[in-house]
Amino acid sequence: MKNKNKYLSIRRDINIINWLGLYTLYLKEVKRFTSVFLQTITAPMVTTLLFVVVFSIAIDRSAGIKGISYISFLIPGLLMMSVLQNAFANTSSAFMTAKVTGSIVDLLLAPLGSVEIFTAHNLAGITRGTIVFLASFLLLLILGITNLPINYIWTFIFLVSGGFALSCIGIMAGIWAQKFDQLAIVSNFVVQPLAFLSGTFYSIERLPEFLKPIAYSNPFFYIIDGFRYGFLGVSDISPYISLIILLGFNFILGYSAWYVLNSGYRLKS
Repeated sequence: MKNKNKYLSIRRDINIINWLGLYTLYLKEVKRFTSVFLQTITAPMVTTLLFVVVFSIAIDRSAGIKGISYISFLIPGLLMMSVLQNAFANTSSAFMTAKVTGSIVDLLLAPLGSVEIFTAHNLAGITRGTIVFLASFLLLLILGITNLPINYIWTFIFLVSGGFALSCIGIMAGIWAQKFDQLAIVSNFVVQPLAFLSGTFYSIERLPEFLKPIAYSNPFFYIIDGFRYGFLGVSDISPYISLIILLGFNFILGYSAWYVLNSGYRLKS
């Protein structure tokens, strides 16, 4: 009876969430991208600034959308696009690098379940996207190119939701890809096109009627449109509708990413 109770106690300890392991893995992933901050943080800042400078020169300063200047309309979309790309890059590169170097074995043998691994990588992806956003935003703010958000709550909600969505896609892409070329396919032919065609550079209202259903079927549109509402107070559709659609999209992505991770697909073979 004593041995049986001891066995049950061990099982109970194993089945609970390993909070220390989760935090350690999260910290490891954060240190991984901050150790090369010139590539992971500074480079996106410069890219965003270059986009703003080029469009400021190329577009007539009197041009506007929804009663605001075009540059003011453009900046929230550029900032969110940078968040999405970096959240994806963080989680996808984490799994791809681990598989290529063989360190994925250490992760699978650690006392961590799929929930802890999934959560730690997602939080790290969101953290990288948030840091890139803050760094880029502060740079534009110091240069006097942008203003503070109008609604901090909506801005934060869509910032985190967008980072979560792309972190999940990054996890699935990193697990699926067997070499960096395959990972580049997902980035170049899925993530970037969806980000560029999501209303970052234009209002959906300006599209021809036959193209609007295609635009509305792009989940990235709801992320950027809701984020823009938090910054400027204007949007193509209600932020409540965007949030509902985004929550459903994130639930599907979150479950799919966890399922692929939990199945051991291309990780245990």
